[in-house]
Amino acid sequence: MTLTAESIPGYKAGTWIVDPSHSEVSFSVRHLMISKVRGKFGSFSATILTSENPADTKITASAQVASIDTNDEGRDKHLRENDFFDAANHPNLEFASTSVAAAGSDYKVMGNLTLRGVTKPVEFDLEFGGFATDPYGNYKLAATVTGEINREEFGLVWNAALETGGVLVGEKVSITIELQAALQV
Repeated sequence: MTLTAESIPGYKAGTWIVDPSHSEVSFSVRHLMISKVRGKFGSFSATILTSENPADTKITASAQVASIDTNDEGRDKHLRENDFFDAANHPNLEFASTSVAAAGSDYKVMGNLTLRGVTKPVEFDLEFGGFATDPYGNYKLAATVTGEINREEFGLVWNAALETGGVLVGEKVSITIELQAALQV
């Protein structure tokens, strides 16, 4: 698929702000090597700047580490501490795109992710949901963004060996972002 404004029905250039009440930033990671723990960040923001050429789209996003929620207060407290995110010194996770490209019927978003003060290039898959006008006249876009990172590459290296072999927490973290954003006028 060619990435042009004409190839995306309803496409408009402009500034889009994430609608947090219709969006979610979540993740999952292996626990005990047999199951997955899921969590989300309750406080996040994102801005999408679309231009006449969709390939020039820029995305910036941030999530507050203090808002992490894995449905276990003790675990959430540990994740905020120095063993993991070190929220006192690194209160936010940050993402800034470097490019957007067509990938079959979907898209790839490449950029830099900063976690715990470490910035690394990442690549996410973006499944575009489309455009729609809500009942209040707001023009919105929606997308699902997915990807995987190695947490240890970002300095989140804490772990515990298991008596049965393996470790308590997996290295790979799956990230899913359900995104809805409104065009600013």
